[in-house]
Amino acid sequence: MSPGKVSPTRYACYAITAPGLEEVTAAELRALGLQVRSETGGIGFHADPTQLVAANLELRTATRVIVRIGKFEARAFHDLEIRAKRIPWEAYAAPGTGVRFRVTSHKSKLFHQDAIAERLLASVQHRLGSGAGASFAAGDDDELEDHVKAGEEQLFVVRLAHDTCTISADSSGTLLHRRGYRVAGGKAPMRETLAAAMLLGIGWDGREPLLDPFCGSGTIPIEAALLARRIAPNLPRALRGDLACLRWPAFDKAAAKPAIEQAQANILPVRPVPIAGSDRDAGAIAGARANAARADVSEVEFNMAPFSAVDPPEPPGWIVTNPPYGVRIGEQKRLRALYAQVGKLMRTRWSGWKLAMLESQREVRRFTGLTMREVGSTRNGGIRVRLVTSGYPSVPAF
Repeated sequence: MSPGKVSPTRYACYAITAPGLEEVTAAELRALGLQVRSETGGIGFHADPTQLVAANLELRTATRVIVRIGKFEARAFHDLEIRAKRIPWEAYAAPGTGVRFRVTSHKSKLFHQDAIAERLLASVQHRLGSGAGASFAAGDDDELEDHVKAGEEQLFVVRLAHDTCTISADSSGTLLHRRGYRVAGGKAPMRETLAAAMLLGIGWDGREPLLDPFCGSGTIPIEAALLARRIAPNLPRALRGDLACLRWPAFDKAAAKPAIEQAQANILPVRPVPIAGSDRDAGAIAGARANAARADVSEVEFNMAPFSAVDPPEPPGWIVTNPPYGVRIGEQKRLRALYAQVGKLMRTRWSGWKLAMLESQREVRRFTGLTMREVGSTRNGGIRVRLVTSGYPSVPAF
């Protein structure tokens, strides 16, 4: 797709993902039959309208899917204004629609984000009319809280780097990690996309039992159940018409039907293996059960119990968990005891099972006494974490 041109049958797309998760997201896109180009923080690909909807429905590890609509050099605001007026904004936002800009600038002569957004708004109003209002936000969209009003605003992601301006239209709407099932968040909830990345990063495909003994709000077991039953994580959103691309004036709305029907046909009626979570906190378990019900995977078993009291099902499978990191001063002694107990249980009661967990400090894996290897790293709540496992995944890790 040439900058400033709109094709009704082909889009230049980019799946935004947390740094470190690019290869997992790339593997997901390849599974959808798409050719990909990996970059830091995301994956580039081309898609027709049906494939664009399918990517928004099926991707478990992406934050957003954006479509590139313009790319040009801009060393002065005059250049920005002239070239931005050539972009067919009306293909992505109807007259009277609010627009929102996420602007970043790196090593460019134009660096004032709000001033850039103001010039872009003028170009939007040039083509849509003065009724198009706008809000501005500086920074990387993946790191900022999402305030886009569903159905009321169209987000445009603007990036200036070395005086080259790239403008993209958001096709997703609400951030894709917000599946909609998690109202009860627990004390330290992890993003749904990270939970899914852990599962895909170790090659878990729903054919082996799975337990999270520190499940909190149940994110890992719920994502495991969605994966095992082949439920597209954002299918409910598409059924409600909440994807931003479905509101684009130039988008072929009929293209969504094949993607939705295929996603519905892929769903398995029951989970193929036991999937469970446990936690010592009664409130966390109550929240996890409520979250599972909202995700339509109530069959996931949640029990209030410490890991030492949980009996393993048969046959052996995976323990996938996000245990406490112990980042505060004075927590090392308690952390050492916890991980030593995990290691002991894995060698005795849970012999034959594989362990995958996130760690923020390399010492903790030594506390377990298990032979574990690192398969990827990313961030969780601003903390650098590594995925380590006693298994041997055969797929690209983080």
